[in-house]
Amino acid sequence: MAARFTAEQVVQQLMSDMQQDYEDEAEDVSEEEDGEEYNPDHDESASEDEEQEIPPGETLLSKNGKITWSSASYARGPSRAGGPPEGTEAEPGPTAYAASHARDIASTFSLFVTPAIEKIILEMTNLQGFRRYGEGWKAMKETDLRAYIGLLILAGVYRSRGETAASLWDAESGRVIFRATMPLKVYHTYSRFLRFDDRETRPARRAADKLAAVREVWDTWAERLPLLYNPGPEVTVDEQLVPFGGRCPFRQYMPSKPAKYGIKSWVACDARSSYAWKMQVHTGKPRSGGSEKNQGMRVVLDVTEGLGGRNVTCDNFFTSYELGRELLKRNVTMVGTVRKNKPELPPALLTPKDRRVFSSKFAFTPTTALVSYFPKKNKNVLLMSTRHTEAAVSDRDDRKPAIILDYNCHKGGVDNLDKVIGTYSCRRMTARWPLVVFHNIIDVSSYNAFVIWRELNPTWMLGKKNNRRVFLEQLGKALVTPFIERRERLPRTEAAASLVKAVQRSRSCDEPEDQPALASAPNSAPALGASKRKRCQICPPKKDSKTHTVCYACKRYICKGCAVACCPACAR
Repeated sequence: MAARFTAEQVVQQLMSDMQQDYEDEAEDVSEEEDGEEYNPDHDESASEDEEQEIPPGETLLSKNGKITWSSASYARGPSRAGGPPEGTEAEPGPTAYAASHARDIASTFSLFVTPAIEKIILEMTNLQGFRRYGEGWKAMKETDLRAYIGLLILAGVYRSRGETAASLWDAESGRVIFRATMPLKVYHTYSRFLRFDDRETRPARRAADKLAAVREVWDTWAERLPLLYNPGPEVTVDEQLVPFGGRCPFRQYMPSKPAKYGIKSWVACDARSSYAWKMQVHTGKPRSGGSEKNQGMRVVLDVTEGLGGRNVTCDNFFTSYELGRELLKRNVTMVGTVRKNKPELPPALLTPKDRRVFSSKFAFTPTTALVSYFPKKNKNVLLMSTRHTEAAVSDRDDRKPAIILDYNCHKGGVDNLDKVIGTYSCRRMTARWPLVVFHNIIDVSSYNAFVIWRELNPTWMLGKKNNRRVFLEQLGKALVTPFIERRERLPRTEAAASLVKAVQRSRSCDEPEDQPALASAPNSAPALGASKRKRCQICPPKKDSKTHTVCYACKRYICKGCAVACCPACAR
């Protein structure tokens, strides 16, 4: 008689047979693995994409079929946090060298525009002037160059970028400081003959280097940036476009930028302070022809060299899976947006079908996290991170993932640098692109100097909103003051002449008191001029002789008729 089973007994028998088959299969696999001896030389886990046990979850294959993603995160512990490299004592902020040499505002600025840079500019400018005028050229000196730079900075402080130089020097509507520093003709001469290389040898150098006209100055300046400041744990990499519409072999067109045409630079800056830590000028395609492959990865690796232990935030032009792996070799993490045409992305994260607004979908490899977020209908935002390890989502109403919140917090370092530079930029209208690069050097140097000065002097103008404007104004005046002090002829306008007299009088008051007495007319001894016009204290009162001149020793007002002129040799 055949045995009869209930339905429950049949199900139990089937489950028992399936479990037995699974155990036999698992035993066969384990025996095959145990038969192979472990060889550390052939362990592929040392590579960038370590072979780890795929966590339970959906397996996603990339478009190129080379990367296997998982919808579940790998057990890598907490997210990698940025910070100084282990074993180093480099604190974020100004370096010890910068702190020891930043005595005042002018000396802080000279940390960037160094005497070596000034020497190159003076040598090349005087060479061009002598070629044009011969012995009639009056050599440009350090004081002249600094005064010229100071006037550029002051023009930026007064928001005069679109204003002509003639308007700045106008006797009625212009600024007094410009006429008091130098004549307009001298300013135009310096602007016209300012050079950064030997023009006659430039064609040979330009054949291999498009930036030959300003290469020596740029490289000398760019080498100073990393030496004076240690960035914090967050670093931003992005491009900067300096507006320029003239002829330039590497002028770029960027429709997303306000200026659209200009000279592009790659910038790595501190995300908190926007200090420009490293910069490169983008000179376009090489002379040999052909476009550069993996340019974004090459740029990020160049401008972040030496930044171990930090996190880099960049946009979709730079971000790639390969870049994240290369940065991890340097102990640097990466967070950035990703373009949808990247071959390393899984198609499952690109399809908007059946996706709700504010929904997030994650994919993971042992080293990288990828998130797809829908902020609105048919809008897919992709971000890649080697810093985050979990599928963390905020509890906000929009349910943004932690990767996006981290990216939004640190993405604006270079954009903020562009904004603050553009507010008080010293750029002037010019048809010469090397001068545009030089103006950008002045702008970035003045802002970096402001960052260092503010961090070394945290109580300076604490709580004031115009502290950067005051810093630039004091810097510009500090640069032009030595030129005003040695000016021999007074300006024709009364206000500018009074300013020159006041500056020169303050200098004379700082000199030792054992100088011999000397009285002279204002034009022969400008340091003796007074700011007010008063009655001569030597003449009888009824003569009512008014004068600006004061005695060198006793400071009494003395008219030209009562003064005794003598040469500087006799005065000594």
